[in-house]
Amino acid sequence: MTRAQLVANIFAKRSYLCVGLDTDSTKLPDHLREQPNAIFQFNKAIIDATKDHCVAYKINTAFYEAAGVKGWEAMEQTADYIPATHFKIADAKRGDIGNTASQYAKAFFETMQFDALTVAPYMGADSVRPFLEYTDKWTILLGLTSNKGAEDFELQKISRSAGGHTGATVAAVEEEFLYERVIKKGLDWGTDKNLMFVIGATQQDAIFRIRSIAPNHFFLVPGVGAQGGSLKEISQSALLPDGGLLVNASRSVIYAGEGEDFAVEAAAIAHQYAYEMDLYL
Repeated sequence: MTRAQLVANIFAKRSYLCVGLDTDSTKLPDHLREQPNAIFQFNKAIIDATKDHCVAYKINTAFYEAAGVKGWEAMEQTADYIPATHFKIADAKRGDIGNTASQYAKAFFETMQFDALTVAPYMGADSVRPFLEYTDKWTILLGLTSNKGAEDFELQKISRSAGGHTGATVAAVEEEFLYERVIKKGLDWGTDKNLMFVIGATQQDAIFRIRSIAPNHFFLVPGVGAQGGSLKEISQSALLPDGGLLVNASRSVIYAGEGEDFAVEAAAIAHQYAYEMDLYL
């Protein structure tokens, strides 16, 4: 999917909602648990109920891989069922050396026809570029995540030289966060038509700063809803004239209801998000 197509869908729907299909088999409604292919049946109902309110779906592959072959089959069925009008993200956080990255790219972009894949950047450029070689596909680079462990690396400050040596005088050394270095490097690898950044919604103090570093790129923003991120603050800090945001909500949407009307409850929450997003566009 091209940027123009994604933007057109955002403004047609008046929504930049991405629904996360983090489907946990232990949390399925009771009436579905004993059905054959229960995970896909659940996802199908969620997609049918929310597709008018969102522009994207994000499949967290770990929830499917954990179930072995049956889980992988359910993931493929789900990916095939998502309408072609919707941006389809594989949240797999792949990151490995170049030849392995090429195989990951083939799996998600060719075999399963996802539009985008989340990628960890910490092995450097050669582990990311194989994903960026695909036309009309997107690499979503981890920038600043919502988890507490972001403090271990992403939020550590590193030196940034402000100049060279002048005689015996060492030029002043400035500092920047590691996540800033990662985002700046990413800007050299891709363009705003094939590269996005994951920015956690709970990192509200940093998102305006990040938007100044990457003024034209789309951000995929998880953490709104169950994790407590503010849709209003994220939107006010990072929306672009053409949208520039995909805000993901997973648990708050798909587990909104526990009974047989779970899909109706999911639709209601998705509608609430879309209604608020319309106010900010």
